[in-house]
This record gives sequence, C-alpha cells and structure tokens, in this order.
Amino acid sequence: MEYQTLAVAVAGKVATVTLNRPDVRNAFNEITIAELSLAFDELGRADDIRAIVLDANGPAFCAGADLNWMKKMAGYSHAENSEDASRLAEMLRAIYLCPKPVLAKIQGDCYAGGMGVVAACDIAVTVNSASFCLSEVKLGLIPATISPYVIRAMGENAARRYFLTAEKFSAQEAHRIGFVHDVVPADALDAHVAAIVNAIVTSSPNAVREAKVLVREIAGKAVDAAMVVDTAERIANVRASSEGREGVASFLEKRKPSWLV
Repeated sequence: MEYQTLAVAVAGKVATVTLNRPDVRNAFNEITIAELSLAFDELGRADDIRAIVLDANGPAFCAGADLNWMKKMAGYSHAENSEDASRLAEMLRAIYLCPKPVLAKIQGDCYAGGMGVVAACDIAVTVNSASFCLSEVKLGLIPATISPYVIRAMGENAARRYFLTAEKFSAQEAHRIGFVHDVVPADALDAHVAAIVNAIVTSSPNAVREAKVLVREIAGKAVDAAMVVDTAERIANVRASSEGREGVASFLEKRKPSWLV
C-alpha cells in the first residue's frame, strides 16, 4: 500500500514503519493517525513478521500534533473533538495491542503526542541528544489520550511532575524515570536496535507473543488465588503448544529449534 505520511518496509522478518513528515518534525495529523492504525493492524496480522520498528525521518522523532491540524480542531464542536480524539486513542491502542513486539527507535526530539506513540511501544531506545516534553498544559490542553500509556511507561510520580510543568527533559532523564529502556550515541543507534530486534526474532514467535500479553495482563494486579491459577494455566498452555514442545526438545537435543531453521 502507498502511504502519504509513512514509509513501510519489510526486510526478512522485521517491518520498519517510518514517520515520514520531516518538514513538520513528523508531527501527526488525521492522515498520519489513520495510516498508523492501518499499518499496525496489517503488520500485526502478517504471519511472516516477527517484530516492528517504529522509526522517523529527519532531525525530530515526533513533535506531537500538526499545527494545521490543531488550527482545524480549534473550530470543532464538542462532538467533533470527541470523534477526533477517539481516532487518536484507537491508533495508540492499535500499537499497544499489536501482537508483534514494537520497538521505538528515537533518533531525535519527542514531544507531546509523540511521547504517547513511544509509550505505546514495547521497547524504546533513544539517542543521547534527544529531548522529551509533555507540552500540553502550555497550550491549555491536557495529555489525556496518551496518559494511559505514558503513566505506565514513566510511572505516576514522574507523570505528575511532567504533566503539570511541561518541562523539557533529557534522554538521560527519560531513562532514569523508565520512559525509555536505553540511551545510546547517535552512531550506535542502528546497531543497538538491530541487536534487540535479533534477540526477538530468534526466539519462539508464539512465546514472544504470549509473553507480551502476559506483561500487559499481569502488571499491577494482586498476586491472589485467581492469578496463581491464571499464570499456571498460561504456562501449561505454552508448554503443550507445538513451539513449546519443540523448544524444549531442541534444547535437550542440542540443536536449533524449527523457527531458526
């Protein structure tokens, strides 16, 4: 498919979705939102894809909402604003619930809604020169739609500060508060991301998929009797699966599992 605001490429088992509006610092509009939703839906259902990298062209990763789009929204009714916000929420949800692991490759500044996109990903790696900012309150807005993902990523305490102050913060601070996993020099970004992707694609596709669901559904819940039953059932199901049996057999027989052959 031809995209207006994205570039999508597949190399082997890895798809790369690239935000491709460098002239506006990859700010998103209604077209970008629709295209991201479509891309992640299609790639998530593709049997030959094991991992997805979310990348960006130009000096910035994503500046949040496009100014022209914001001007258009200024004249929206409450109903129109609600519908528009729902489309953004569904796009973030499409990334978050994508059955394939999604890795954000942050090569530049990441602001506002861009932080929501990163937070919806499973893994985030940034260059050490990138800046981050939840700038909404400076514009009289709040980061409501992105909040479920950003709060999960950076924690309630950090979110309380940066939601309220709209301060710009460094890649090192983003790492300290847990918003990103790794901070690397620009010339090491490609290799670092490639190493993580390789770790994913050489593991059992079914186990990776189930592990992603496991984190999402177990995090924050009480360790009660229901969880004990649930987690025991999950591992029993995976052990009994074809890939579970193959993985254990290949380990015991000291050979490569079938998904690597």
